[in-house]
Amino acid sequence: MSTIRFEAKLFKIDSWTLLKLPKSASAKLPSRGMTMVAGTINDFRFQAALEPDGKGSHWFRVDKTMSKAIGANAGDTVTLAIEPVKEWSEPNVPADLKKALTAATHAQATWMDITPNARWDWVRWIGATKNSETRKKRIGVALSKMNAGNRRPCCFNRSTCTEPYVSNNGVLLEPTQTTAAKAKA
Repeated sequence: MSTIRFEAKLFKIDSWTLLKLPKSASAKLPSRGMTMVAGTINDFRFQAALEPDGKGSHWFRVDKTMSKAIGANAGDTVTLAIEPVKEWSEPNVPADLKKALTAATHAQATWMDITPNARWDWVRWIGATKNSETRKKRIGVALSKMNAGNRRPCCFNRSTCTEPYVSNNGVLLEPTQTTAAKAKA
């Protein structure tokens, strides 16, 4: 696949700085679901998992370290050159899931046998809620499914936005929306 080049404006949703790919750039990716890419942003090398926005495009979070490295903040336009990568990085496994996997030998064996891409799906599915009870329930379901040898979450729509702090009903919020505004909706 050839390099995808584009410009995009950084924006904020609450305290998060995000970059949303233009639909024309996103359409060149191999999937409407999460996609791992590597490339440059303002000539700074990076690799990131692009999260679906729930509307046919992708986005990723620009943390403080990256913001400093690229010399850009919300409101600034940046230049990107990205390519999908075959080798997925490992997801950050939340402490509660890590602890649960440690206590469940068969589930942990399945976890270790699946691809990093599949582990991302489990982490995204479990993390797609702010409700702690729902999260606990999902971890229990995940362990049960992995104990049975299931390699991915069932009925998981990979093309929705699963980050509950910047989305509503699987769709990335608009830059002007905040969590407070979302709560009123």
